[in-house]
Amino acid sequence: MSESFRLSAEQFAQLFEQLSTAYLLAGPKRIAGAGRFSGTDLVRYAFLKSADELELHEKSWFSPKELVFPPDETLFYFNGQQFTEATLPDDHEIIVFLRPCDINGIDRLDRMFLENAGVVDPYYKRRRERLHYFMIECRESFENCFCVSMQANRTSDYEVALRFEENSVQVEVCGQKFVDLFARAGEKAEFKPEFVSENPVRVELPTEETMPPEIFNDKFWDEYDSRCIACGRCNTSCVTCSCFTTTDLFYGDSRQCGERRRVWDGCHLDGFCDMAGGHTFRKDKGERMRFKTFHKIYDFRKRFGVDMCVGCGRCDDVCPEYISFSNCINKLSAKLKGGL
Repeated sequence: MSESFRLSAEQFAQLFEQLSTAYLLAGPKRIAGAGRFSGTDLVRYAFLKSADELELHEKSWFSPKELVFPPDETLFYFNGQQFTEATLPDDHEIIVFLRPCDINGIDRLDRMFLENAGVVDPYYKRRRERLHYFMIECRESFENCFCVSMQANRTSDYEVALRFEENSVQVEVCGQKFVDLFARAGEKAEFKPEFVSENPVRVELPTEETMPPEIFNDKFWDEYDSRCIACGRCNTSCVTCSCFTTTDLFYGDSRQCGERRRVWDGCHLDGFCDMAGGHTFRKDKGERMRFKTFHKIYDFRKRFGVDMCVGCGRCDDVCPEYISFSNCINKLSAKLKGGL
């Protein structure tokens, strides 16, 4: 059962302040002057000090996955005799304001880190268990979104859903953890969140049956050899990219004392496929695009039953070479329809 409430903007701001005494609150935040070009802003997920900092009108360039899968994370310390697991900087639970596609995106990370081959990643799990989803209602599409095509535009996996209006906030509260808090702050209402039903960008996905092995080595991928510059922005902005490398950091001149870190890595980056003996697989940029595409809309689906990509469109937003992943999928589907 769920209950619904309406709060004035002032009441919501007070409730936000009240929540911040017990939780860390995170959401899309505008950071002035930190954008790609001079005089531009950056919108990214960050911890919020007030409700006014919550950015609702522009898509974030980075996803909320940093809350569960940080770009650079110390896993444990070692001294030659033993190792000690790194502790989290604090034990606060986190309320994160996010949209349906990102909730579905973290679901894909859950499958990789908590369900893949029956192995649970303890470092991911301890961060994941602290999250509470406050879903931002998303009824209109941003540029480059194709979440509807990826069936990631809807979700019921949230504790609170919010519709932000000009002078008020409508809320649906699921479960008992936050019901009393919202009941005291606002008045009863009838509200159910709505979901975007159409994107300007539409994607036609190939089926498993129409993905013959021959497409793996087709010249279709050669286009990306000259266009991609291996910057990795698509990997780092993506909510579902989960690849990483590990590195040992030694203290001073010692080879005994130090720490092991987990650091984001990605299939488009140089060195990602380097192996012992000097072997390197997928040297060409087109081969890397092929690998990512297969993983996002084919391999992952075969293992988990859903596509890895959730259609947030961030990869298209951030690519400096204007490579469109949604366009790549559509061109691949058209090619498969036409025959190899």
